[in-house]
Amino acid sequence: MIVTTFPRTVRVIEHALIPLKDGTRLAARIWLPADAGQNPVPAILEYLPYRKRDGTYERDALTHPYLAGHGYAGVRVDMRGCGESDGLLFDEYAKQEQDDGVEVIAWLAAQPWCSGVVGKNREFSRQNRKFEPRTDFRHAGI
Repeated sequence: MIVTTFPRTVRVIEHALIPLKDGTRLAARIWLPADAGQNPVPAILEYLPYRKRDGTYERDALTHPYLAGHGYAGVRVDMRGCGESDGLLFDEYAKQEQDDGVEVIAWLAAQPWCSGVVGKNREFSRQNRKFEPRTDFRHAGI
């Protein structure tokens, strides 16, 4: 059964650009509780090389509204060089991919609709196993 009724109204930002320190912009689609501007929420990040406009679009349309409807921001980001993001993707699990992920998390935590808490969904964790051991967010100001 597909759930389409949620405790909170959902608002979608179809195309957001996340700026990185080197000038690259990563494309994101963001699902938010409609009142997140007044009542900030935790964000759940999905950071993938599969294009947000077609590669995972149908699945995202089910998963992320559910998260937003239950009080989380669902954030789907195309990795550098993928989909609508700038740059080039040179290799799988590259250090650049991990560094970009750290910047994305810091950007999300700083948004006015975010409570400052950012989690990663299971797909993100599976795709980026090398990401966690080298990440210390205490130094990222989070």
